[in-house]
Amino acid sequence: MKFLLSFYLICISFSIQAQGSISGNFSPPKDFKWLIAYELTPNGERYSVDTAIRDGSFILEMPTTAQAGIYRLVYAVPQDEFYIDVIYNKKEDVKFNFNLKDGLTITNSEENKWYHEYFKKITVAQDDLLEYYESGGDSQQEYTNIIDELSTIQTTFEEKHANTIAHKFIKANRGYIPTKFENLETFLKNKKQHHFDHLTINDPLLQSSNLLTDKFASYAFSALPLSITTKDEFEVEVNKNIKTIAGLIATTPIGFQEKAFHQLWEVAEINGMATVQDTIFKNHLKKLAIANNNQKLVDEIEMASRLRTGAISPDITWEVNGKKHSLLNMEKADNYLLVFWSSTCSHCLKELPALHKEIEGYENLKIIAVGLEDDDVNWKEVSATLPRFNHAIALGRWESDYAQTFGIQSTPTYFILDSEKRFLAKPESDKEVIEFLEN
Repeated sequence: MKFLLSFYLICISFSIQAQGSISGNFSPPKDFKWLIAYELTPNGERYSVDTAIRDGSFILEMPTTAQAGIYRLVYAVPQDEFYIDVIYNKKEDVKFNFNLKDGLTITNSEENKWYHEYFKKITVAQDDLLEYYESGGDSQQEYTNIIDELSTIQTTFEEKHANTIAHKFIKANRGYIPTKFENLETFLKNKKQHHFDHLTINDPLLQSSNLLTDKFASYAFSALPLSITTKDEFEVEVNKNIKTIAGLIATTPIGFQEKAFHQLWEVAEINGMATVQDTIFKNHLKKLAIANNNQKLVDEIEMASRLRTGAISPDITWEVNGKKHSLLNMEKADNYLLVFWSSTCSHCLKELPALHKEIEGYENLKIIAVGLEDDDVNWKEVSATLPRFNHAIALGRWESDYAQTFGIQSTPTYFILDSEKRFLAKPESDKEVIEFLEN
């Protein structure tokens, strides 16, 4: 009996420590070489395991210590753009196919299938309701059919998949569903009022995913009154919504708050809402990033703010025959072109002479060329062959103040400014510079 009991306990132990896997195929095979799995946590990503992708196929043997939850599978850089999120519940292996053209198809894992099926169906039903309003629909029966479909999908998936990781996301995603016909103004008012009804904001699993932060972004930028007619009014209302979000998540982990506000900042950036960006950064994100020891994020955002379209360029100074000159004090022109280059850069030595020749006819264009150099010996010789440029030098190359201020990571780098010395464009080559100026 003692032997049988010991054997039974050993079997239980092996069962508890059973190792699961995530496997599948990527297509086209030549475009995928490696895969890294990160466990998503409220404070960010935690490395779990990695593997090579061979001929499009891979298998990630998950560590026995891996916790059930959401895992991010990164397959290219930048890592925050090229990834797949999957549920790993430790009860079933996950298998999928991923094609650059057709996207993701789950081939093994019922929970992941439910998860994707739910979001696919509920999104279609939500789009149908929005389309009804946008098209000015007036059929009461059509409206009833749409909200019935929304309610059926939501309720069915919630009831059918209780006690699963997917269930938490399905329940949290429940949006406002009218019980009878509402005009657009009433619907939007109620939708905003009930936006957070089903979000368990303090749930670590939900904090680990993108669901909550996506919900916050949706609220901040779309839960707005119909009466808005100007961009200023729009930004005022968005900032009010962001203040509401700040209050809701004030007691959540710092890492989660940072992630939420960073996403809001990025949405504002995409939509050219500089005032909102600055408000988010000044009132929330900067303090959170510093508290979370993420000075890198602070530096990146401050640089993006300095260089964004519409911002006045930082100053650049240079000397000619002992006399000091500067960009910000330069005489008026229609445009200014900033060129960051190096006299030891082969691409620069090819592009700059061509550009120098092309700009000959642009009388209302001023060019400042900043050489990122170790010393001035070669720079003096090469810069002398480009007399139409105003030449500044930045000793220290990549570590120089100018390289840091303007975020220079390669040479040549170009910036075009308007007549007020505000950033207009960042062309990729001398040819793109000319194309921009011609148009």
